[in-house]
Amino acid sequence: MRIALIGYGRMGKEIEKIAVSRGHEIGLIIDLDNQNDLTVENLKKCNVAIEFTIPASAVNNYKLCFEAGIPVVSGTTGWLDKKDEVYGKCAETDGTFFYGSNFSVGVNLFFELNKKLAELMAPRAEYGVEMTEVHHTKKLDAPSGTAISLAEDILENLPGKDAWVNDKTPANNEMNIKSERVGQVPGIHTVKYESEIDFIEITHSAKSRTGFASGAVLAAEYCLDNKGILTMKDLLKL
Repeated sequence: MRIALIGYGRMGKEIEKIAVSRGHEIGLIIDLDNQNDLTVENLKKCNVAIEFTIPASAVNNYKLCFEAGIPVVSGTTGWLDKKDEVYGKCAETDGTFFYGSNFSVGVNLFFELNKKLAELMAPRAEYGVEMTEVHHTKKLDAPSGTAISLAEDILENLPGKDAWVNDKTPANNEMNIKSERVGQVPGIHTVKYESEIDFIEITHSAKSRTGFASGAVLAAEYCLDNKGILTMKDLLKL
């Protein structure tokens, strides 16, 4: 397939490498110095777009892809306050939108483990819960999209908790997400349940960006035969 890469930072370059190794062609690359090339006309020359940019530009990028009639796979986080607008535009144009806060297969299995652990801890009021996420110093958003996804699954399954806070002392109904920005760390997420006598901890640590990039390319391939609003749950049949 012919891929439009919207965003050509470290993730974009890793995606390019993996896509080419799987026999795909990069038909369009959009970076900071050629944003005027991101047009409906140019997008129509591609089969699918993979978008990793920043929240401020993401929604407009999605809309251009919908107008061009091509599926868009996005790993940009921090734009979910406009989710209804994006999903509505996707439906209006009969488009395809594959969003993932994290495209790593391992992380998506970790999501399922996190939900199951929250279900098991639900009747255990003696345990408190908190989360820590560690990323590289150039990551713009905090907490990470992955951490928010983990937190939402915990809140859905854990009675007495209905909100999360970031780097604050939580109220009784809240869970805290600690955010750390260190060196070149690709991503570490830890969920910890602690009582007066012990603690239970689960952690996912990414060794590189390869897992994220590979998942994004798999998502793009999946979009060629599947339509609508898609997630890694659909791809992995979770």
